[in-house]
Amino acid sequence: MRLAPQPSAQPLRLVVVLLLTTAAGASPMLTPGCPDKCVCDEQLVVQCAGQQLSTFPSNVPLATRQLIISNNRIGELPALWLNYLSDLVYLDCSNNSLTEISESTFGNLRKLAYLDLSFNTLTRIADRTFGPLATLVMLRMTDNPGLSEVHPEAFMENAALQVLDMSRNNLTVLNITTLIALPVLRSLGLSGNPWTCECDNEDLCLWIHLEGFKFQDEGQTVCGTPEDKEGQRLGFLVYLSYCFGCTADVWPTRPTAAHLEPDKSAAEGRKDGRT
Repeated sequence: MRLAPQPSAQPLRLVVVLLLTTAAGASPMLTPGCPDKCVCDEQLVVQCAGQQLSTFPSNVPLATRQLIISNNRIGELPALWLNYLSDLVYLDCSNNSLTEISESTFGNLRKLAYLDLSFNTLTRIADRTFGPLATLVMLRMTDNPGLSEVHPEAFMENAALQVLDMSRNNLTVLNITTLIALPVLRSLGLSGNPWTCECDNEDLCLWIHLEGFKFQDEGQTVCGTPEDKEGQRLGFLVYLSYCFGCTADVWPTRPTAAHLEPDKSAAEGRKDGRT
């Protein structure tokens, strides 16, 4: 009886050697697979939520489109690692211990459309922090109890931004110069902040009055100080001596009663047959 020839082990040994050699020379970020304590799927979603992580997960696949690291104890977003993920469109960093972000943090995330930084410990947003994110559509940055400063040009280059939520932080003053210029902004959340209702915020007050439809929870966007205005809606203060009796900076002409009420003269002209 003739026995079938046994397959040679030589090709198998060559494959094993090749794999070991390749793995030994690979950097952690380039190694295929899934980060420890995370779940990865074929839709390029990496789910690392609620795993008590204290550092940013290593070995995130380079092709990842959605990365969810919420509900952990991560204190830093390492720019070197994060910016390898150039195909990322969705990043949820909510409910962590992040204290600082900067322009370099998101330097190469040019496809990112959704970013959530809520429930962290951020204290300030610097100039051009979100500058590289030209395709950003939605930014949630709520419930950072120490967040008291947002640079006037933090959002200057985010022309695609449609939804911005900065509710329940510690903001008292907001320079809206670049915000009012965002061409497609349709929803802005500012409620739950202790706004100072003095001249520094008159532009904000006027904007809320004139375009209140853009503001989430406009009824809860109220003054924190001074004491005599505490709890009053910013959008309503325009009726009280046109905000605070100051001169608005960002509007070409500060609204008067004629701007804020229906155009009576035009209506009278139509009645008289005048144009």
